Amino acid sequence: MLFRPCSLALRLPALGLALALAAMPSVSEAQEAPLGIGIEGFAYPYLVRFLEVSRDGERQRLAYMDVVPTGTANGRTVLLLHGRNFPSSYWQPVIAALTGAGYRVVAADQLGFGKSSKPVGPFSFDVMAADTVALLDVLGLARVDVVAHSMGGMLAVRLARNAPSRINSLVLEAPIGLEDYRFFVPPVSNETLLRIETDVTADVYRRQLMTNYALSLPPSAIEPFVQIRERVKGSGEYPRWVQSFVNSYQIIWGQPVVHEIPLVTHPTLFVMGENDRNAPGRPFAPAELRSKMGENAAHARALAARMPDGRAEVLPGIGHLVHMEATDTFNGLTLDFLNGH
Repeated sequence: MLFRPCSLALRLPALGLALALAAMPSVSEAQEAPLGIGIEGFAYPYLVRFLEVSRDGERQRLAYMDVVPTGTANGRTVLLLHGRNFPSSYWQPVIAALTGAGYRVVAADQLGFGKSSKPVGPFSFDVMAADTVALLDVLGLARVDVVAHSMGGMLAVRLARNAPSRINSLVLEAPIGLEDYRFFVPPVSNETLLRIETDVTADVYRRQLMTNYALSLPPSAIEPFVQIRERVKGSGEYPRWVQSFVNSYQIIWGQPVVHEIPLVTHPTLFVMGENDRNAPGRPFAPAELRSKMGENAAHARALAARMPDGRAEVLPGIGHLVHMEATDTFNGLTLDFLNGH
């Protein structure tokens, strides 16, 4: 594979969450302003660069932000891994806290997400981990701490297993994959998933995020992500975006990591929302099994107890987006953990 960094010649100022939301266009304006499937035109809080990679026999580009410390540098770097429904821009409050504490921060959009290219072939956590290692190589990072959310938690586990010498520690924020979804959910064809995802409206998607993630946030906090999805429908490449999104479901269902979590030897902190019962594929499960899915806080505690150096913190009244619902608490727990080893 070919790897070569390049830069986007636009530097964007760091924005707080409130300022970012205030700057968002109205729903009607957003609907009139389509986005490309690389969400061109959607502002990220820091400079975006690209790493060229090869996937599906095509040249692809992996987008990332590389943010220097604003506080006294401590010589350490934190790698941020995003969830399935979010671009890496949603890490802004975490990046601000980490860089203020002296950490360099790298936040990547995996291929298929955010500003990165959208492959149309099957996804693989192993390949995603290899792309991430290639990014670390280009940036000259021999070892990093990892903070990962949701689907990013599954990738973090695979990264820790495939490249253990590159990882110092793991913070897993509301990770999915703490159970083997194949035990509950039958296979679902790409054709079925494509039809369902293509028919999702803004209202349906908004309800999905608020309900499935048990969010304690106001709907306005997730509106930027709803509008990203709506606005890419205006792109001529939208079918490619949908195919890529469907492919990401298939790896979550078909490439479990739960059986490997107890084998991870790195210091690991789970930060869970007490109300988070997110379970990908639940609507496809038989009715008698759905209620047994998504006991995420309990799973995290049980898995942490089986790890050589794991522990779990569960935040009451919080759902799946911990770093946005309880920003100060999440940042405090993360920094205490990172600074403690």
